[in-house]
Amino acid sequence: MTASVAVFPRSRSRPQDRAGVPTYVVLGLVAVAFVAPFYYMLVAASRPMAEMNTFPPPLLPGPDLWKNVATAVRSQNIGLALGNSLVVSGIITISTALFCTLAGYAFAKMRFRGRDTLFAITLGTMMIPPSLSVVPLYTIMADLGLAGSLSSVVLPSLVAAFGVFFMRQYLSQSLPDELLEAARMDGATSLRTFWSVVLPIARPGMAVLGMLTFMTAWNDFFWPVITLNSTNPTVQVALNNLGSGYVPDTAVIMAGTLVGTLPVLVVFVLLGRQIVGGIIAGAVKG
Repeated sequence: MTASVAVFPRSRSRPQDRAGVPTYVVLGLVAVAFVAPFYYMLVAASRPMAEMNTFPPPLLPGPDLWKNVATAVRSQNIGLALGNSLVVSGIITISTALFCTLAGYAFAKMRFRGRDTLFAITLGTMMIPPSLSVVPLYTIMADLGLAGSLSSVVLPSLVAAFGVFFMRQYLSQSLPDELLEAARMDGATSLRTFWSVVLPIARPGMAVLGMLTFMTAWNDFFWPVITLNSTNPTVQVALNNLGSGYVPDTAVIMAGTLVGTLPVLVVFVLLGRQIVGGIIAGAVKG
């Protein structure tokens, strides 16, 4: 009796869809819409205020960029503000990525009494407006002797409810239970399992959370302007002080805003591709 062998036809790979001209036109228009405010900020920062008040306003950069930048730096010590913002944003980003990953792993994969209740309480804190906690938070910082220092900005932001929710959802989908069981069978402790198994898988999600946290901390204005003073400001507090005069100089304000925006753009340019690549790598399941 001869065995029959079934031959299946090879599946033909379909050609990849190519974007047409309308797609590129739409993408180009969207890109111009996003870039236009930054370009106009550069134009306003490089010209005297009198020229920006004319109609129609100039559309090309002028020769006064470095002069206006120097004026902004001298007026509010933008250099100190940049350093403070880098310290604050860096500490908040690292702590948020680490602590939220730890909490997200616990809520996603560990079994303990009251887990769902604690997670619901964590999500509930996201519905409380930040303005309601300003008075008690400032009172606590004043009692601790931290009001006016960078610690008063860092401590309330070491962990975020959104970050816990984000990492919990990410690890629930990306971390197989079989890997955790294999680690336990090999005798790995909880800390060893987190460091050797959970952390490598969580890195793409941590990168995305870190980028979002850095931008949020860098652009934060409401709490720093309350707890800090003009002698020890962050970038947003310094920029607010630039416009506090009787007749604010628009060109100097735009020059300071340009300087304060550049670090965020540099971080995004340097890490954007790695973040997107990490997301794609984390989405591939073997």
